[in-house]
Amino acid sequence: MTISQGSTATLEATRADLHAKLRGIVPEAELDLKAELAYSVNQIKAERGAVILGHNYMEPALFHSVCDFTGDSLELSRVAAQTEADPIIFCGVRFMAETAKILNPERTVLLPARRAGCSLAESISAADVRNLREKYPGAPVVAYINTYADVKAEADICCTSGNAARIVNALDADQIIFLPDEYLAQNVARETGKSIIFPSSGPVTGSTRDSAASDGMHYDVVGWTGRCEVHEKFTVDDILSVRHQFPEVVVLAHPECSPAVVDAADFSGSTSAMSDYIRDSGANQYLLLTECSMGDNIAAEAPEKDMLRLCSVRCPHMNEITLEHVLTALREDREQIEVPEEVRIRARVSIDRMLELS
Repeated sequence: MTISQGSTATLEATRADLHAKLRGIVPEAELDLKAELAYSVNQIKAERGAVILGHNYMEPALFHSVCDFTGDSLELSRVAAQTEADPIIFCGVRFMAETAKILNPERTVLLPARRAGCSLAESISAADVRNLREKYPGAPVVAYINTYADVKAEADICCTSGNAARIVNALDADQIIFLPDEYLAQNVARETGKSIIFPSSGPVTGSTRDSAASDGMHYDVVGWTGRCEVHEKFTVDDILSVRHQFPEVVVLAHPECSPAVVDAADFSGSTSAMSDYIRDSGANQYLLLTECSMGDNIAAEAPEKDMLRLCSVRCPHMNEITLEHVLTALREDREQIEVPEEVRIRARVSIDRMLELS
């Protein structure tokens, strides 16, 4: 989590700062244009008393110039719960901005994009959750933060990739429903030693208790078959190819990658956990199997580390967030987030429970 240089910087200082941080990462001509936009954003942000939250997947020029706080979904949820600023500009996808609105119903929350959806969030509906509850009565529902507000409202507790295993272990339940990410569910089930089933496809092999659950009588975790359109693209062959070319490389994979990819990597964790790992590790060469902009952002923060630029997978939804759109949002209150009050109240319960256990 970082704090931007602030709105008091001159245009010349903003330009110099961006060039110092991002030279070699972003073309210099583009940096000059981005610096002018960032300067305008910071001026209006100060005038309005706004706060800008930026996810780790934001483009480098935005990430390193206007965000007051940066981090993963959990960190930004904490900031959203504590901030007194108004408006809140959330540089992330729609479900993240919804979370900020759920936690701050009296404040204006702006999403600087027309849609900024998410393949995971769109893979499940509130009706799907209700149907699962009917099929598995009594099983508490754990909803990944990558869900829309109406799904969170049907859940008992939310989680992020960084605290999912901790929350699953903390629940005193014989069986849980974990949704919607198929791969994260499998990785969490293996980490916690639980068996897992996906109702549409049968049991998943490979967890430590599959043999005990193979009679079909009981499964510890009921999953859902949603996937992140970015992380599902990474393969074990990608890792093997990179290791062949760069034998000393340390490979980090997000838990939304497949279990096979997570197994083949050296470390798996949330975006913030990966950033911390690189900062604290003594290794010098890394490959991130996650959204590409994050690799650029870490490369800018740790220029002494060798970040392999072999990733070509950019989240099309995160890519909708630009400095131009942030400036428009601040000027015009464009794309205000609204959550129906009856949905917001119920969704707030599941988010608060997550924050309490985190």
